[in-house]
Amino acid sequence: MARFMCMGFVGVIVAVVLMQFTAAQTVHLAGDDLGWTVPSNKSAYSTWAASNRFIVGDILVFNFTTNEHDVLQVPKASFDACSDDNRIGNMMTDGPAKVTLGTAGEHYYICTIGNGRYCQLGQKLAITVSATSGSPLPAPTPTVVPPKSSSSTVFASSLLIRLEIEGVSISHFSSK
Repeated sequence: MARFMCMGFVGVIVAVVLMQFTAAQTVHLAGDDLGWTVPSNKSAYSTWAASNRFIVGDILVFNFTTNEHDVLQVPKASFDACSDDNRIGNMMTDGPAKVTLGTAGEHYYICTIGNGRYCQLGQKLAITVSATSGSPLPAPTPTVVPPKSSSSTVFASSLLIRLEIEGVSISHFSSK
């Protein structure tokens, strides 16, 4: 009976850990260290976007000083023309601005300061947002298996070690 209770407890822990992995959001800082500013290289934001993977539910942060820059989501034609025509949503003028990526597809953002001049100088960002990650969960961390242990004990020990590595507190569940 105790073995089944232990295995049930382990099953619950596994389910909670898996839910954490699937529901995790990634916070992307637009341009990383560059922030949201006029770049010295017009392709800086496209290069940055190409090195990142965006998934519905992720958060995109535009780090800028209020009143020095802004962020506006626009359709592709307005993005290409650096125009604020056909706005999607409200202009964000308070920095840093956070956008939760709510739909899959192409998303286009520009800075409208200087009547589109900042955008023309390269302060614009185009990203592709995927519906799901499509990538497998990370491989579990290898553990040393002590000899002469039952398979359920080895599984439980391996899981507890993995949970400790992931930062999940297990102190309340230690056996006596």
